[in-house]
Amino acid sequence: MTNLFTRLAVVVAGLPIVLGVAWQGGWFLVILALVAALVALHELYRMARSLRPLVLAGYGGAAGALLGAQLGDAQWMIGGFMLVFPLAFLFAAVSEVRQSTTVAVATTVLGAAWIGLGLAHLVLLRALPEAGTDAILALLLTVFATDTLAYVGGRLAGRHRMSPVMSPGKTWEGFVVGALAGVATAFLVLYETEYGGSTSIAFGITVVLAATIGDLFESLVKRDLGTKDTGRILLGHGGVLDRIDSLLFAAPAALYVLLALT
Repeated sequence: MTNLFTRLAVVVAGLPIVLGVAWQGGWFLVILALVAALVALHELYRMARSLRPLVLAGYGGAAGALLGAQLGDAQWMIGGFMLVFPLAFLFAAVSEVRQSTTVAVATTVLGAAWIGLGLAHLVLLRALPEAGTDAILALLLTVFATDTLAYVGGRLAGRHRMSPVMSPGKTWEGFVVGALAGVATAFLVLYETEYGGSTSIAFGITVVLAATIGDLFESLVKRDLGTKDTGRILLGHGGVLDRIDSLLFAAPAALYVLLALT
């Protein structure tokens, strides 16, 4: 229960700040996302240090993706992200580390794409005409409700493990509780917006599934790299990557489901 209270304390302190920045949008959101991206990449590359990732190239690709999303559109986002390749090849060429260049570059690109492009979609979502504010707030609150209620439901009633290999702590009971909470949150937040009705239900289902897959993906990466938590900066939440893992899959899913249905 101590861990639960610690997690709740971090959420109570941090969630209003994140929601306020998301509501404000613009460069406030970009700066917050950039800080989160750099810290999360640092955590990932530290876990994968035996693979010798080209850290500065990964930072450049993630920053390029976020700046591209803010200054232009999805094409600019991809163009900014592509900086990771020439930077990776440059640093690999001058590096004296005896490691497979393919492995080093692949690890670098994975981090920049997973974290940089994932967070850059938050910027694109916020930039949707007229309803961008509603969309990003719905995403953040839906992911928060899904993660929190899944954790609580799993602790109180969890019996059947969801994925014993990837994440032994997650249960189907927790998933059901979190999924119901997430879909209900999306419906309530979007009820009186242009994304109300069936669109809000589709949005909620999509975000819940994407957030769950994102969480499991990070668990698989951590298991492969032999690490339990990516860091301790957020106390009971672990590292920044532990906190944003669901968003990295959910943000792109949220954007594209809204574009497809409206």
